[in-house]
Amino acid sequence: MNTTGNTVRIGLLGTGPWAVATHAPALAAHRDVDFVGVWGRRPEAAAALAGEHGVAVYEDVDALFADCDAVAFALPPDVQAPLALRAARAGCHLLLDKPVATDVESARELAAAAEGAGVASVVFFTLRFARETAAWVSQQAARDGWFTGHAQWYAALFTPDAERGPYAASPWRGEKGALWDVGPHAVAVLEGALGEVTAVTAAAGPGDTAHLILRHTSGASSTAALSFTAPEAAAGVEVTLTGADGVVTMPGWGGALDAFAAALDALIESARTGTPHPCDVRYGARVTELLADAQAQLDGA
Repeated sequence: MNTTGNTVRIGLLGTGPWAVATHAPALAAHRDVDFVGVWGRRPEAAAALAGEHGVAVYEDVDALFADCDAVAFALPPDVQAPLALRAARAGCHLLLDKPVATDVESARELAAAAEGAGVASVVFFTLRFARETAAWVSQQAARDGWFTGHAQWYAALFTPDAERGPYAASPWRGEKGALWDVGPHAVAVLEGALGEVTAVTAAAGPGDTAHLILRHTSGASSTAALSFTAPEAAAGVEVTLTGADGVVTMPGWGGALDAFAAALDALIESARTGTPHPCDVRYGARVTELLADAQAQLDGA
């Protein structure tokens, strides 16, 4: 395991739109990364992506693990979880996508395996790594007097007659909806600013819309409204916090490439120092627990 040299050998698992647009270009451009190669469930797509970046294509995922210090995942959560478990046991540090899994047992098993293997981990909650929003979350976390917060994540991904982007073809997003895809982002931002979530209450809205009420250790409460079936004109993301000094709104952020580069920096730093990152796999497992609790309430409604 080489974490003291000039570069860290990292492989990529996944060949979908997220891997093509964000993971692979960021890995190829990072000054401290030796982008080793690509594995995917579709060999032809893996070959194409690897060829685009001049790296090896792997048919055997365990061979990729053997050649790497760390691996990055751009896979559906319940495909990611068992492969990440194997990677951790092979001694690879983990750069995971969110959610780390959609069932609590798998998420906890992965967190325990990473801890047992002594590997570093970072979960790519995008807005906890994008420069503008990460700075904003840190600033708000340092302030006292917060009363409430609200996160609104609306998209028309599955709205009838709306313009469809590449992620609309994702089977797991179609099955799990906004709660599991953008819910982790909302929880990570609100929790980062207001403190650990101690309880969640969930209610269903139209389509796949989910409304969450969160209680935080700071005493504040927050809400999140999540939907992939919103009217197209209503699509957008907004986070506000209300407290003793009034209302503050989260700023916009740059592209995902810079955010992913920051997540790579965080993983490399954690691997080299042995200091866990706040958004590690244990935190990822905690987010899965909260969302699973919310899902159970929605299913029982």
